[in-house]
Amino acid sequence: MGWDLSFWVLCFFANLALLSSNFYQLVILSDLEADYLNPYESSSRINFLIVPEFVVHGVLCALFLLTWHWLLFLITLPLMCYAAMLFMKRKHLIDVTEVFRDLSFEKKYRLVKLGFYFVLLFIIIFRLILSAFNFLTSEEHTVDLF
Repeated sequence: MGWDLSFWVLCFFANLALLSSNFYQLVILSDLEADYLNPYESSSRINFLIVPEFVVHGVLCALFLLTWHWLLFLITLPLMCYAAMLFMKRKHLIDVTEVFRDLSFEKKYRLVKLGFYFVLLFIIIFRLILSAFNFLTSEEHTVDLF
């Protein structure tokens, strides 16, 4: 039972890292739009975070698969496939010369990902609370919703 709780704590912190990274990228794009940052600085800051974000999301997706959480795996799989497609086509990094042309799309893409990570965060918090409740109570009072 303790492994289940530690799994959800790990998922919580991984999702929090993804959420904060995505929010930071959105703030950088907004600062670029308001002309507070130059294109080179904003592109280098965002490009520094993209590959680690893909890796953390891939690990989270693989953890859901390996621990037999099929619904969460199927929820996170489309975004992982889209990220893999961007990586394979080498379109995952923001180009300094094209950043103003793609600014609207990049902001919308990160807003959608932010909403996705918020929904995933609520699911993970619910499962974390349920797992903590089951860990702290005796075996005869456990709640098994899924």
